[in-house]
Amino acid sequence: MKPLSLYCKSYCTDLKRVIRLAESVQKFNREALPFHLSVPERDYTLFLDHLREFDVVLHKDEDIITAAGLNLQQVLQMAGSASQQVVKSSFWKLGLSTCYACIDSDSFFIRPFGREDFLTPDGTPYTMLDEGHDLLEDAIRHGRPRIVDAFEKEAALVQTLFARQGKPYSFGPFPLVWHRDVWQSLEVNYLQPRSMTFADAITMAPIESRWYGEALLRYGAIPLVPTQALFKVYHYAWQCDQDRKRGVGTQDLARLYCGVIHQSAWERELDWPREGGNWLSRLGRRIRRKLGRI
Repeated sequence: MKPLSLYCKSYCTDLKRVIRLAESVQKFNREALPFHLSVPERDYTLFLDHLREFDVVLHKDEDIITAAGLNLQQVLQMAGSASQQVVKSSFWKLGLSTCYACIDSDSFFIRPFGREDFLTPDGTPYTMLDEGHDLLEDAIRHGRPRIVDAFEKEAALVQTLFARQGKPYSFGPFPLVWHRDVWQSLEVNYLQPRSMTFADAITMAPIESRWYGEALLRYGAIPLVPTQALFKVYHYAWQCDQDRKRGVGTQDLARLYCGVIHQSAWERELDWPREGGNWLSRLGRRIRRKLGRI
């Protein structure tokens, strides 16, 4: 079992984004950390054909679900936003690595990276843990109270399930470095006594990063070594536009982050096989972006 691997769960619409991610891994992965990718069985051949030139180990989502002992039909019938969380959080069940950096398709590396970016010298993963003030302050400044409301609601939901009092934490953003012992502690101490699976947990509260974070705080399976975001995340197009206007470039970001995330909701030109929507909807998105609404 490897101490650390990279893992991305994707599907056909994100093919171009995954290629961009794979290109960045190929360029900057100085320690040749294993890079795993899983996709639905129906998309397996598509990704296999387009990723031949990259050092990527391809898996089927269905194999991960089965390895985790979950009901395949139950997971496949869940909404895509929920089922993908079940798959990502079950990757450890394949027994391939002790820790894995779970990276989304809309991410890409911008500088050389290695084990020290994700783990302490003794092999403990860094855990995303803060109060999310950067995002929340930005939302308040731009008149987006629903973002603050959603954060508080999500935090309270899982925090209450673990009966934890105190400050609401953010356990993101992605990529996140997860240790198999934390997932196992959640399974043994919380899910099994309640005759639940992780698919049941996500149905109850579809926020996998909070399940992991609250389980770590509650059961202490590994030492808590907090860190801030590993990647610069542009949640909205207007955030990216702001940095460009201020002259903040890749070299500047690389001093603080090893990668960047452009949320796919406003980067539709990378949808496969073509940009989503007709020309009118694309024009509408560009206008909304200019107005700072996406």
